[in-house]
Amino acid sequence: MQATIAIGEPDAAAPDVSRAYAWCVFALTFGLLLADYMSRQVLNAVFPLLKAQWQLTDTQLGSLSSVVALMVGLLTFPLSLLADRWGRVRSLILMAVLWSLATLACAVSANYGQMFAARLFVGVGEAAYGSVGLAVVLSVFPAHLRATLSGSFLAGGAFGSMLGMALSGIVAAHLGWRWSFATMAVFGLVLALIYRLVVTERRIAPQCALAARAARPRFTPRSLARALFATRAVIYAYVGCGVQLILPGALFAWLPSYLVRAYDMRLDRASVIAALFVLTSGLGMIVCGALTDRIGRHRPWRRWTMAILFCAASLVALASAFHLPPGALQLGLIGAGMFIASGACGPTGALVAELTPPAIHGTAMALWALANNLLGLAAGPVLTGLLADRLGLHAALEWIPCAALVSALLFAAGRRTHARTERS
Repeated sequence: MQATIAIGEPDAAAPDVSRAYAWCVFALTFGLLLADYMSRQVLNAVFPLLKAQWQLTDTQLGSLSSVVALMVGLLTFPLSLLADRWGRVRSLILMAVLWSLATLACAVSANYGQMFAARLFVGVGEAAYGSVGLAVVLSVFPAHLRATLSGSFLAGGAFGSMLGMALSGIVAAHLGWRWSFATMAVFGLVLALIYRLVVTERRIAPQCALAARAARPRFTPRSLARALFATRAVIYAYVGCGVQLILPGALFAWLPSYLVRAYDMRLDRASVIAALFVLTSGLGMIVCGALTDRIGRHRPWRRWTMAILFCAASLVALASAFHLPPGALQLGLIGAGMFIASGACGPTGALVAELTPPAIHGTAMALWALANNLLGLAAGPVLTGLLADRLGLHAALEWIPCAALVSALLFAAGRRTHARTERS
């Protein structure tokens, strides 16, 4: 979700690269995005093994997952700005090498402290990849394809999470958890090498630089802050989406462990099933966004309503699921809840774009990504771990859906504020 920072860039001139080369750039950049999320999610698949070997608490396990999202949230915006100035292709390669080496460091970690430090650097390496990678992709395609490319590129996060969770569980079950990290590290390093040989700054960077210089807005820090928080409604949008993402953040991290503990599944099977739920979440984000566009095309205020409905539906589905005993009905409700849990991202992105000036849409999207990562994706795993240490994992997952109620109330307040502002 941090990739949306690139959407606000001014239209570039028509690219002068061939169609085949453009699609090659897309494929390789998309491949590295898969490697990004595979390296991020490998940890969640091996939670049970780490807990048993190092005698970790659930809070410690949650912190190993949250620290990556925390670094992504903090560093997305500044590292994206640096990449625009230093060179996007060079930056992407450096990022991929850094997160891959950090993932390799996870494989040789001897204790919790070493693993935490390695995961922190995984987050540093991955922080700006989505935004800079999307900027590179958009620079080699005509402007009329931007919406399609942006949606397709962002979906790579869900696909990478699914692959990382499933493959890591299978590798860990047969070879041990260290090989899960090593496999993802080697995959990232090989792709980074191929990227370095095929994609060159000389062919795509000049257009990016010209586009950036052509219409870069001049803002003082004070005027930029006023534009980013132009109305109270946009603040409700930022915070509401961030809080809602506590649900997918928690479930992405803890579903494999829950399936092992509650269903007595083998780790490899639990990882594959959890990966399918992650894929469901990605597909739901696409469907919910398209549905919001269709329903709210002529009545933009309906975006608030759709966000509220998605939050309410995920609350009902997931709260009901975790109040049931393990079984087919519970799994079905978890799948339904996962499908809707990230649905608020679509309407929220549209609202942020509507409520901020076009000249700073890129910065506004970066701020939205910051809220999503810090309030949701980083907070979800560690909050669940804290509750699990006190109440047990099942009870913790019973409470986590309450975040959707808070989010729905924030979106309702945003809708009311927006309507009042339009009338005045």
